[in-house]
Amino acid sequence: MIPLEEQIETICREAKKASRELGRIEAAKLDAALRAIGVSLAEAWPRIEEANRLDRKEGRKQGLGSALLDRLTLSPKVFASLIRGVEEVRSLPSPIGRILEERTRPNGLLIRKVRVPIGVIGVIYESRPNVTVDVATLCLKAGNAVVLRGGSEAIHSNVALAEALRQGLARAGLPPAAVQLLPMVDRASIPILCRQRRYLDLLIPRGGQGLIETVVCHAQVPVIKHFQGICHVFVEARADLEMARKIVLNAKCQRPGVCNAMETLLVDRSIAPAFLPEMVRELQARGVAIRGDEATRQFGGSGVAPASPEDWATEYLDLTLSVRVVDGLPEALAHIEQFGSSHSDAIVTEDRTTAEEFLRSVDSAVVYWNSSTRFTDGGEFGFGAEVGISTDKIHARGPMGVDELTSYKYVVVGSGQIRE
Repeated sequence: MIPLEEQIETICREAKKASRELGRIEAAKLDAALRAIGVSLAEAWPRIEEANRLDRKEGRKQGLGSALLDRLTLSPKVFASLIRGVEEVRSLPSPIGRILEERTRPNGLLIRKVRVPIGVIGVIYESRPNVTVDVATLCLKAGNAVVLRGGSEAIHSNVALAEALRQGLARAGLPPAAVQLLPMVDRASIPILCRQRRYLDLLIPRGGQGLIETVVCHAQVPVIKHFQGICHVFVEARADLEMARKIVLNAKCQRPGVCNAMETLLVDRSIAPAFLPEMVRELQARGVAIRGDEATRQFGGSGVAPASPEDWATEYLDLTLSVRVVDGLPEALAHIEQFGSSHSDAIVTEDRTTAEEFLRSVDSAVVYWNSSTRFTDGGEFGFGAEVGISTDKIHARGPMGVDELTSYKYVVVGSGQIRE
């Protein structure tokens, strides 16, 4: 048997070779490949559906919760959305070759700053098989090869999807090796992948704290983290309470198992008696378990469990919500600074001055005024899809679309200049 490290190195080496070919291909050919990928995915749906059914069956045997099973499911509706996403990415303007800056120096040198592919991007993710297609199509649109390492719970789905992606590339005359999926789910594969500095140019981990820490600990190439989504909604004293009610329900209940769902609700003390009792009842009616501070338990009733210090820093990814009553904007900001994950945070208020202070002060990738946090998403931002939502500050932040999957280089045109 071929050693695991040798298998992974071979996969990454093939991706590197393919990336050099992609880097020389004009945008029209990349777009044609994405169109072919859409066709191949549609043709492969029966195989993909059966593979996904097997993953869900095994997930139920393993005791996966309803939120995780939801993330795992490729229903016909979800798959149709996936196909539309491929077409949306294809229709985006190509970033490759775009001139970002241009200047002519006094000596006549013309200097251009031009977008170029990053090269080979390794993406490590969990649970959601749709990520396989989103990531691959975005990377290809930006002229990159990609090495994917999905979670064990979606391995059958991911293998079927990756095969369809590679068939689409071959149909368009592009190297199928530009999309690579590690076929092994051995945990040891992650540190090995992180060490492939000869072949990988960037690593993007998407998942829980354990996965992120493993990647950061072992990485020998740059990392952009798609980290926890401990998202807050702050209902301020001058909020429209009906608007706040709708935003809170959407942010928590519309899809609780995703990273842009609200995990903590902060309520201004002055409106807590009017807002919290009915809000808590409505959340509980939708199956949400509430964990609150003393004031929340006072207003919300006996069905509210006491919140522990750990609750404020927990990404539940389920129908569980932490609720805290705060004394105005300063205490809300302090809470978010202490417990937030720099992902997405919102304020609901009719006061512009307070809203603008919140938007300036909260150091998160995305901040909202009078809107649900659920819009932190590449598709909702008009990117077609996303590779992840970066909670870092270097290179990319927030939803990472096509532009964020490029770098740049300087192209200098002279007429014989030499430096004296």
